[in-house]
Amino acid sequence: MELKLIPIEKSEAINFILGQSHFIKTVEDVHEALINAVPGIKFGLAFCEASGKCLVRVSGNDLALEEMAQKNALAIGAGHSFIVFFGEGFYPINVLNSLKNLPEVAHIFCASANPTQVIVAESEQGRGILGVIDGSAPNGVEDAAEKGWRHNFLRTIGYKL
Repeated sequence: MELKLIPIEKSEAINFILGQSHFIKTVEDVHEALINAVPGIKFGLAFCEASGKCLVRVSGNDLALEEMAQKNALAIGAGHSFIVFFGEGFYPINVLNSLKNLPEVAHIFCASANPTQVIVAESEQGRGILGVIDGSAPNGVEDAAEKGWRHNFLRTIGYKL
């Protein structure tokens, strides 16, 4: 077995979700869940089929995001994994519960805009995702000033009242 670090390739502003599921209908169900959760959402989705033809199945409503999803799914190459990239101004927080409630979604590894590396194990059989490295390590613990900044920031961007 060999371990590999696969970087997620995207621009800084793009958010994504990386997950694992168990059935080919993941592509259509994730597509529908995203459209139903956020009107006007822009996204690209790719799913690595783990049996049969073992193809990367692609969907979405933004060609550049679909191509980004396809490129990253091929690089990761882990069976039954899926990746969704969001257009600018669309965020995982608005769709995570919709995706987690899909019967075929087994696990969400991360939802992030940070630089991310996927830890992949490769054997004779194929590849599997062991986990992710999402962003950077902590530099310390927040103090009162940082708590105040966090409090104000969340209200400025509309996530808290």
